[in-house]
Amino acid sequence: GNERGDGVRPIEGGGECVRSSAGARAECPKSAESGVKQIEKRDSVLTSKNQIERLTRPGSSYFNLNPFEVLQIDPEVTDEEIKKRFRQLSILVHPDKNQDDADRAQKAFEAVDKAYKLLLDQEQKKRALDVIQAGKEYVEHTVKERKKQLKKEGKPTIVEEDDPELFKQAVYKQTMKLFAELEIKRKEREAKEMHERKRQREEEIEAQEKAKREREWQKNFEWDMWGRVGAVKNEIGLGSASCKL
Repeated sequence: GNERGDGVRPIEGGGECVRSSAGARAECPKSAESGVKQIEKRDSVLTSKNQIERLTRPGSSYFNLNPFEVLQIDPEVTDEEIKKRFRQLSILVHPDKNQDDADRAQKAFEAVDKAYKLLLDQEQKKRALDVIQAGKEYVEHTVKERKKQLKKEGKPTIVEEDDPELFKQAVYKQTMKLFAELEIKRKEREAKEMHERKRQREEEIEAQEKAKREREWQKNFEWDMWGRVGAVKNEIGLGSASCKL
């Protein structure tokens, strides 16, 4: 498969192979010149299985937080390229096409759909890009500090991240960690807000019940008071009559 300059590599099954933003690559069809349709049909089945597996593997709820990783595209790609990748992946993992594994296919499709919609929202897209940039800057800072320490100790300032692929892997891991931490904080904030809403609702219900009890007490008190007044009047009336006698 030929590398394009757009950060997107063709996916298997569409005559294309995949590159993730971490630099991981899938095998490209080697015999595309003979029986292209047959190869595409064969590879599309394999790729559907692989993509469903990738998007539903253990820990996928955190792996899939990075929308660029879900769609297997570089952060620099254009909106048009994002749409193209969404169409490719959504077809591969669509439940209708994977009826033998429909439940997992549905989860995979939802992950792809969610990532695509997130990247359509420019504010959400910017947040994702900010997280990725923060991950890269963190690794760069860490590498710089380690090199500084090695130099101070009189040792060669060589670290494994000097290898571009290992640097990408370190950035990928750190980025995934940042996405996970943000998701945990979001869930904690959501749980706190839900608890607060529940507490406020309970207070509202208690206030309503208290007001209702007070109204009933006031109503009963008034009935009781008028009942006592009536009884006193009757007594006075009877008393007056006995006096006249």
